[in-house]
Amino acid sequence: MKFHIPLSESQSKLSQSSAEFINLFQHGSLAVELYQPDQIDKQKPHTRDEVYVVVAGQGTFFYDGIRKEFKTGDVIFVPAQIEHRFEKFSDDFMTWVFFYGPEGGESNPE
Repeated sequence: MKFHIPLSESQSKLSQSSAEFINLFQHGSLAVELYQPDQIDKQKPHTRDEVYVVVAGQGTFFYDGIRKEFKTGDVIFVPAQIEHRFEKFSDDFMTWVFFYGPEGGESNPE
């Protein structure tokens, strides 16, 4: 079972791919990807909850009508079905993406 995902190996796999993201690990509902969009983030809302951990770069994150600055090391949570995207990001921008939970997202009793 895979339990360690080195960034350098993941970057190498992504650079060898024609895609802007690569799926690196799957366990139950958890999927781990590395994502590096090329100038424009074309994401659409996803069907599951997700967490981003910014590996490199900076920019603006659009989340359900709100824009916030982000930088290397930041963690961003996005519930399922929420419109979101990275905007005005630096050329070196790259992020881990963690999808998890059921389709439609987890409920959050408040």
